[in-house]
Amino acid sequence: MNEKLCLITGGGSGIGRATAIKFAQNKINTIIVGRRNDALEETVSLADENSDFLKPIKADLSTENGINDLFYSVKKNFDNNVNILVNNAGSSSKIRSVAHIPKNQWDEVVNINLNSVYLLCQKFLNDMIKNKDGTIITISSMAALKPGLLGGAPYGAAKAGVTNLMGAINSEFSNDGIRATAIMPGEVDTPILNNRAKIPNIDERETMMKPEDLAEIIFLTANLNNRTNIETIVVNATYKRDVSDDLKAAREKTN
Repeated sequence: MNEKLCLITGGGSGIGRATAIKFAQNKINTIIVGRRNDALEETVSLADENSDFLKPIKADLSTENGINDLFYSVKKNFDNNVNILVNNAGSSSKIRSVAHIPKNQWDEVVNINLNSVYLLCQKFLNDMIKNKDGTIITISSMAALKPGLLGGAPYGAAKAGVTNLMGAINSEFSNDGIRATAIMPGEVDTPILNNRAKIPNIDERETMMKPEDLAEIIFLTANLNNRTNIETIVVNATYKRDVSDDLKAAREKTN
């Protein structure tokens, strides 16, 4: 794995941060991408003696121009091609009901969670296909399988879309040495939860999976011999908490 070059989006917090540190601990050169330099630099510092394996790049993944700039920056500044792409960056909406969500919130969620993943995959696929070596891991969601108010209508629709997109990549390019994985976790204690109508408290967060749990799964998936592909992973917390108050708050938030 030490000859690999990995790129992780959303590397400034949560699952992306934990995964970047895990890869750095295993001596894998890793590019971390995010919107804020300070958050990316904090991730680098948390890697301690392994921080040299992390290279931050600030980028706006909400626009095609931003993704193009990221791609050209990687090509300019790194000798190796990216052969592990972890699509982790995501967002959710304040309003979650399909009956009330404004179009701008719908568009923002679909754009970050689906459109940007498609554009990133398209950018980095050509080199992967040419070299017959590429692993694309996308953080989808349990909302792709069980749509509802907990994740919200646009989030569930976008995550179902990227899950299908990973399947499309496998269908078309598996014989070119490309493998794609959609990981569908339930609740993970990350900053995205702060966008909910009812923000989970400390006790509720204790029942959830942690970013480090997902980092272990992502690393395992990327580290498997290339002859093996885990196409989908469904992972959930062992303890099932009562989310009825969360659903009620989401249902009642209409503006």
